[in-house]
Amino acid sequence: MTEITIEKIKERAEIDAKRNGYYLNPDPKFLKSLLEGLKKNEERYNYPSCPCRLSAGKIEFDKDIICPCDYRDSDILEFGACYCALYVDEKTHKGIVELSPVPERRPLDKQAKSYDSTTIKDQNKKSESSKENELSDTKLKLWFCEQCGYVAFREDPPLICPICRAKKEMFRKIKTQISYLSQNLTF
Repeated sequence: MTEITIEKIKERAEIDAKRNGYYLNPDPKFLKSLLEGLKKNEERYNYPSCPCRLSAGKIEFDKDIICPCDYRDSDILEFGACYCALYVDEKTHKGIVELSPVPERRPLDKQAKSYDSTTIKDQNKKSESSKENELSDTKLKLWFCEQCGYVAFREDPPLICPICRAKKEMFRKIKTQISYLSQNLTF
């Protein structure tokens, strides 16, 4: 297994920022603290959950907050920065616009899984069937970008296509729905 370093985390974030037209936070001390948080979460959970949010420690609950999180693009469009301010737009990066607090977009039901200590403690005690029942309500959909063909597997289409930067309106739902755990296909 490759060692997780701050340099690798920063490089990964820089590549993603550049690809999406964003920048990393210009404050070196603040940026370092965010990168350290990502590193710590990746070592702890084996995935880089957002350093600004409490993770449940179970990837099935935290998929929306794996950095870059599902809320980043809409936060940057509206506020010039993502929730934790790791990613910022050009005006914020250049100091033209001052950073301001970004409200939490993560739905309360998803946040609750991180705060409910019984969810975490009891996960190992639950049988596979009860885990399936707990998540069976989640129906993820396949969305495709009509502009470039990018496909996303999630509840709602991305706000912006990560490949061609097309807006949410360019995504169409593929008719097939896949239940998250049972993988039952319905046509």
